Amino acid sequence: MSLQRIFGDLRSQLAKRIIGQEKLVDRLLIALLADGHLLVEGAPGLAKTTAIKTLSEHIEGDFHRIQFTPDLLPSDVTGSEIYRAETGLFEFQKGPIFHNLVLADEINRAPAKVQSALLEAMGERQVSVGMKSFALDRLFLVMATQNPIEQEGTYPLPEAQLDRFLMHVLIDYPDAGAERDILHLARKDYQQGPAPTELRLRADDIFQARLDASELFMAEAVEDYLVALVLASRQPADLDSELARWIAFGASPRGTIALDRCARAKAWLDGRDFVSPDDVRAIAFDVLRHRILLTFEAEADGITPDDVIQRLIDRVPVAA
Repeated sequence: MSLQRIFGDLRSQLAKRIIGQEKLVDRLLIALLADGHLLVEGAPGLAKTTAIKTLSEHIEGDFHRIQFTPDLLPSDVTGSEIYRAETGLFEFQKGPIFHNLVLADEINRAPAKVQSALLEAMGERQVSVGMKSFALDRLFLVMATQNPIEQEGTYPLPEAQLDRFLMHVLIDYPDAGAERDILHLARKDYQQGPAPTELRLRADDIFQARLDASELFMAEAVEDYLVALVLASRQPADLDSELARWIAFGASPRGTIALDRCARAKAWLDGRDFVSPDDVRAIAFDVLRHRILLTFEAEADGITPDDVIQRLIDRVPVAA
């Protein structure tokens, strides 16, 4: 069976457990394929923790959840040196960041030092303690969550750190049909226990799938369109005077790279062998919403980053 079919089966199995959050399931798999990290924002109880924990059950790797709180220290995430009396030496004790899949729950509740320790590990794929550096595993994905309801006692992530995340995903409540299905699944799990996991991916399968997705064909016109979208966020006056009034800073080159990787991963996950402009448009909101900074005037008028991205998509033409 091809890796595309296997990932398609994985997507179907995850959707059966993460009901009503198809977007979250897709973005998790895209992040896995694009070798990046995910920031998920949504109210409590929307299966954020369940999603990455369920994904970890289908992967031959380990999972760890870190609950971020105001009293957390950087060493609680990265690990620290411990003195061994029997040897008279200090030995590095690895922290929870040294796992394959990590859930950073309510990341904005921890102070800046803890956030920067996590985001350094995400960006550099290593942890530095003293004069030594310790490499993280090649299979490494962080899903951080934020609660948009409670703002008291939180520390908003700086824009430069937000840029480390491949995507910023917003999720909402499920509809009535999905809510009923969730109720039935919860009742069944309570009575019989969760069904055993049959499909499990090896790390080598994931690495090969990443390579396959990165080699997907992208026509020059699609690539030009992708670049034009990002450049338009930096030079909005060339498109629309209102956009120029809304945008303070556009997306960085890291946004261009993320848009390319995610569009390829989405097309590959959908079973195609080429990337279309629709793939770019579909993923643009999650890739760019945390990379476009609005002016004070735009925020005062109630304009959101999604409004700006939609205007960019409406204004930037696809090259013939």
